[in-house]
Amino acid sequence: MLGVQVVLTARAAREVDSLPPVIHDRVHRVLARLMAWPEVSGARSLRGPLAGQFRMRTGDYRVQFRVVGDQITVTRVGHRDGFYED
Repeated sequence: MLGVQVVLTARAAREVDSLPPVIHDRVHRVLARLMAWPEVSGARSLRGPLAGQFRMRTGDYRVQFRVVGDQITVTRVGHRDGFYED
């Protein structure tokens, strides 16, 4: 399943756009790495109410996503503080 499509929800796109420039670039590198799914290191599966989703980190920031077939949908991007609370 190499070469999956990575899409962002409207919320995730807004969150990426509001990031500081240095973090914005780092998140874009994470998104590019996700295109090689499942050959991606650093992805962790989430538990509890977020079961079925994954996260990758870049410093203090997190990228949360789910995988369905050959598409990865990024649902959230943000700082780790309070990231998993909604």
